[in-house]
Amino acid sequence: MLWTIDPTRDEPLFAQIAACVRRGLATGDLRAGSRLPPARTLALALDVNLHTVLRAYQDLRDEGLVDLRRGRGAVVAAHGDLDALAGPVAALVDAARRSGVSAPAVVALVQSAFDAPAGNPSSDRPDRPDEEIS
Repeated sequence: MLWTIDPTRDEPLFAQIAACVRRGLATGDLRAGSRLPPARTLALALDVNLHTVLRAYQDLRDEGLVDLRRGRGAVVAAHGDLDALAGPVAALVDAARRSGVSAPAVVALVQSAFDAPAGNPSSDRPDRPDEEIS
């Protein structure tokens, strides 16, 4: 798996490292049970502070993507079948691009759907952002 970060980007380095893992999961380069590089080794390879890598690993743990255990390191956690989501996600991204919707807006929409009560993701918000609920 290729680990790339760009210190000139506005995105924090720890977020870029976490994004590498998410990308690896999405592409199938990483699977449940895969071991991530030790934080110290990755920090040296990327020329970043050890705590930067640890912050990325902790964020991934908080998202349920990685298990962190002393002596065992960081291991990709068992999760739902991400391959089954690849097609619908690609369709969503394609539709968003055709409609001129930005990536942050799509992410906010998906997050809103996750935050909504199960089984009724759009019950508390209008279909269009410029409409108000009466």
